[in-house]
Amino acid sequence: MDSLTRYAMAQREIALALGEPPASRGYPPSVFSVLPQLLERAGNSEHPDGSLTAIYTVLAEGDDQQDPVVDSARAILDGHVVLSRTLAEQGHYPAIDINASISRCMSGCTPEVQSTLANQFRQLYSNYLQVKELLPLGGYQPGQDPELDQAVAMHPQLKTYLLQAANEAVDFQTSLTQLAQLFQNPNP
Repeated sequence: MDSLTRYAMAQREIALALGEPPASRGYPPSVFSVLPQLLERAGNSEHPDGSLTAIYTVLAEGDDQQDPVVDSARAILDGHVVLSRTLAEQGHYPAIDINASISRCMSGCTPEVQSTLANQFRQLYSNYLQVKELLPLGGYQPGQDPELDQAVAMHPQLKTYLLQAANEAVDFQTSLTQLAQLFQNPNP
């Protein structure tokens, strides 16, 4: 585990000290050429019986998802988990923004039923977020879009599924069972 942001900042200082001109938000181009070299070391090796995995942290200043280091890491890595300051401030723990988090290789390493359930969950949650701001204003009228209606009706269960207390432990199989139960009984 390491901080990709600190690595990029250190590389920026070295490059600027050597006279390299700044480009994207003060980062010289060499920073974006060394990031793939570092990150791809953690990928599959030439040995077919395993691979090395790493967890890198990337700090987005002001939660700016368009920060050049964030953007570069997102383009290189196979998956990322985005933590949201807004969710943390609302007491939503873990503060994972599931719409911004993604895995490009999930479908290749999970059973089809799990991928289907996860995609269905993500779609419902995303649909709810589309109308979330309209609900208190009365701007959303039920009955016009069945998918949005289902997302609004299921939102309390979806949110409950995403929440976990700091002292709570849920194993993988239990979480899959709970996810499947959400769609078996959509309106308990």
